[in-house]
Amino acid sequence: MVADLTNLVRSFGKQQVLLIGDLILDRYIYGDAERISPEAPVPVLRAVERFDRVGGTANVAACLRALDVQVMCCGVIGKDSAGRVLVDLLEEIGVDASGLIRCEDRPTTTKTRLVGLAQHRHRQQLLRLDEESTDPLPADQASELVEAACKAVAEIDVVCIEDYDKGVISRALVAAVVKEAKRIGKPVLVDPARLDNYDRYEGATLLTPNRGELAMVIGDDGRDVDQIAHRAAELQSRVKADGVIVTLDRDGALLVKSADDWEHVPTKPRSVYDNTGAGDAVLAMLAASIASGGDWLDAVRLANIAGGLEVEKFGCVAITTDEVLAELRLEDRRLAGKLRKIDELLVELAIRRDRGETVVFTNGCFDILHAGHVDYLTRARNEGSLLVVGLNTDASVRCLDKGDGRPINNEQDRAKVLGALECVDYVVLFDDQTPQELIRRVRPDVLVKGQDWAEKGVVGREDVEANGGRVVLMPLVEGLSTTNVVEKILKGKR
Repeated sequence: MVADLTNLVRSFGKQQVLLIGDLILDRYIYGDAERISPEAPVPVLRAVERFDRVGGTANVAACLRALDVQVMCCGVIGKDSAGRVLVDLLEEIGVDASGLIRCEDRPTTTKTRLVGLAQHRHRQQLLRLDEESTDPLPADQASELVEAACKAVAEIDVVCIEDYDKGVISRALVAAVVKEAKRIGKPVLVDPARLDNYDRYEGATLLTPNRGELAMVIGDDGRDVDQIAHRAAELQSRVKADGVIVTLDRDGALLVKSADDWEHVPTKPRSVYDNTGAGDAVLAMLAASIASGGDWLDAVRLANIAGGLEVEKFGCVAITTDEVLAELRLEDRRLAGKLRKIDELLVELAIRRDRGETVVFTNGCFDILHAGHVDYLTRARNEGSLLVVGLNTDASVRCLDKGDGRPINNEQDRAKVLGALECVDYVVLFDDQTPQELIRRVRPDVLVKGQDWAEKGVVGREDVEANGGRVVLMPLVEGLSTTNVVEKILKGKR
């Protein structure tokens, strides 16, 4: 399964997705919350940074671009500075914004978040200010939007409708788009708003409500998976959809094709830092997967991963294909093994650092693995959450004056033996005589070397300590070394 999902993600790139919905400009003001105002019992925020980000449907576009998918947006923005900023942000990431309708008398939906930084590091949202109009579009603008959306359908692989209930998504718009999409055989995915009536989405290929949204529209919050599946099938029948995907946060997702044909797709437990943007990441992954020819079940499996990665980040941060591929490798270490190319390793380490894990690094030739190596590596692993072993390539070993015929075992065999040890999490090859450059790229929290390096000077010490890490010199097992083992073998032959 992992191999199939990996191949599907690697196929992302040429697909075209049409996004229709409510585009939002997200503004963040970060500041130090240093005191309480004398005017009211509220914190005083001293602004230190300001950022503008795409939000709403525009964030789905960013998520799709991070997955290398081509995107065209249809929606409504105001003829204001916020609208200009939003278009600039979309165009910067390669989104086609030609389908946007600019309205003179309607503001660009803008959400401004004030975020306090406790001790200059820990983020806490203090307040959100919304500027928007949720009135239905005037007839002429609604007609213009329908025309732009239907015209774009012929050029794409999948249509996505992202509804935040800001007055843009109407029954007439959805009906026209669904009719045109069905005429030419294109699927329509709908991420619904929090409504108690889904009539406006009638005929869509797939609906993607979350657990709470399903309960709101059906009027019953089923507690177990069986109950939720049957409620989703009821919704499917009501709106004449081909299927319903219900996201269940920590419980994964449900793919429902009918009351008798559904499947629960569990997900792994996550450290939830921020739920913002998780739904957008899920919709983007579903669209990218289906546009690439993936079946619905594989699309849901990948959407679980994307949503899970998103909740581990602060704010709306687009999940990349590299992060998804890294997560797939993490999910099935048995198939993937432990040997990594440096670029693959760095992506996986970034994910694990986001979860609060501590990276330990050591290096060596490990030509003939013996009890001293196992003891050393086990104790090194105990210094943190995971252990990365930098392994000299065969060419590198030959430059180290280890003696004739060294290495005895080639680099692939040495990597395989190291990977069989439970205490080793990753093996990465390096070609240089020293691991200096590799250490700079890995940026370990803990660098471990044998105590015999105390007088010779530990390569990489300055870099690790400059990054706030530490160096540990580990005692070695007396009398055990590869050189001694080789000498014993040679004496035995004589």
